[in-house]
Amino acid sequence: MRITQGTFSFLPDLTNEQIKKQVEYCLDKNWAIGIEYTDDPHPRNTYWEMFGPPMFDIRDPAGIMQEIENCRNTFTSHYIRVTAFDSSQGVESIVMAFIVNRPKIEPGFRLVRHEDKGRTVRYSIESYAVQANPEGARY
Repeated sequence: MRITQGTFSFLPDLTNEQIKKQVEYCLDKNWAIGIEYTDDPHPRNTYWEMFGPPMFDIRDPAGIMQEIENCRNTFTSHYIRVTAFDSSQGVESIVMAFIVNRPKIEPGFRLVRHEDKGRTVRYSIESYAVQANPEGARY
């Protein structure tokens, strides 16, 4: 199951050249770039781990591409995404996010049915990855 979160997630994986073009686009808009990673891509898990602080002052795409590569080498079997922040309104709002690394195997999610009072049925989503494996060893 292919996780589809963020911009471009329904497309094939971006090449490094395509990632660099997107980074250049973000920098041209004066957006700051952040790199995040996780081994739990649950749709409600919006707080991924930061790979260093956001790069507010880096204007060279080569420096950001180097940080992406450093993150890939450090977390080879994690999801890694690039986020772009727009601070022009006085707040740090994410205006773009896209995945730049995926684990080789993406186990996906299952739908869990819960029966409640009075014939009420509720559903939740559970990641296959977190069922038996501890954090850091899910893939």
